[in-house]
Amino acid sequence: MSEHRPAGIVTRGLAALLDLGIVLAGMGGLYLSWALMRLLFSPQQFAFPDVEVVMSVTTCSALSVLYLAACWATTGRTVGAVVMGLRVVGRDDRLVGWVRAVVRAGFCVVFPVGLIVVAVDRRRRSLQDIVLRTVVVYDWQPDPHLAEPHPGR
Repeated sequence: MSEHRPAGIVTRGLAALLDLGIVLAGMGGLYLSWALMRLLFSPQQFAFPDVEVVMSVTTCSALSVLYLAACWATTGRTVGAVVMGLRVVGRDDRLVGWVRAVVRAGFCVVFPVGLIVVAVDRRRRSLQDIVLRTVVVYDWQPDPHLAEPHPGR
């Protein structure tokens, strides 16, 4: 088990809000790119694209899963986690690997209220952590063995 302390609800919540800001900025960038492409290809009939709710939610969810999974599988940290000094690791204190990172990211996007369990769990685990056997720890210092991918994944 990790020598690092498990992170609490406030720190994890703030990191999640920062990550949400990153994803929303990405969504804004995608929208502006789409508008620019429309302007380039038909400047005479240009109008800003309508935002469709279903497409926006689907795109935001997919972008969120991609962002979270890539960060957790490669470094264990999202931008919010770097700012708050957090890292996601498996119970063996190593990175979670791509499969578990994608499943965890999907679980976090579809069921974000699972984070609330951190407030009542004595080991500070979210529902996602309990199900996928992960832990979010305070980790300000780079730890060389965490950068190694988990064997077999």
